[in-house]
Amino acid sequence: MSRIALPTTQPTTLARDVEALGPAETETATFGMGCFWGPDALFGAKPGVVRTRVGYAGGTTSEPTYYALGDHTEVVQIEYDPDRWTYAELLDVVWANHDWTRSQKRQYRGVILAHDERQRAVAERSRDALADRTGQSVETAVESLQQFSPAEDYHQKYELRTLPVVADELEELYGDAFTASTVAARLNGFAAGYGSEGQQRDLLATLDLPPTVLDEVRRRL
Repeated sequence: MSRIALPTTQPTTLARDVEALGPAETETATFGMGCFWGPDALFGAKPGVVRTRVGYAGGTTSEPTYYALGDHTEVVQIEYDPDRWTYAELLDVVWANHDWTRSQKRQYRGVILAHDERQRAVAERSRDALADRTGQSVETAVESLQQFSPAEDYHQKYELRTLPVVADELEELYGDAFTASTVAARLNGFAAGYGSEGQQRDLLATLDLPPTVLDEVRRRL
């Protein structure tokens, strides 16, 4: 599975990322919920979600790209703190934030891609419970993840990229680790309108960024 490693040397600005859990301490989940920009921001703003990335999965085409997607689906992949979230709780967020009653074109379909048999069993129970509770047919599929292909850079942290002053500064600081940044995930969520005022205030107070960058973030929030 593709992962983006943080560099071994970090600028002072990235202290919040240095303190973040490493991949060995997190668990990973992959969901298709329509266009992947929205779920990336939704999950990125949530405390306990450590990293997010968007990509393509659920199909058989090798090396999919946005303009040659084949039979893949747009998905968000998250790394989360298992002490803060259970997989079942993440599924509650998934059900509440996409239309699971409709069958969509494959690119934007609802799908839960389980990383192991435990996740698949939890997802199937959750799906069945939703159908029983609502009396409606659940069109969102539950499948096993076979491969995940990261999307192109311009799709990663899309909402944050609508603030080019901020995104350009962070990309210069992070380089290839921009997508793997917890700070970038949070700011991406905040830019889309997710997260509480307290979350936003607390994070911005810890970032040693130029005043012009912080002002641009605050202007959008």
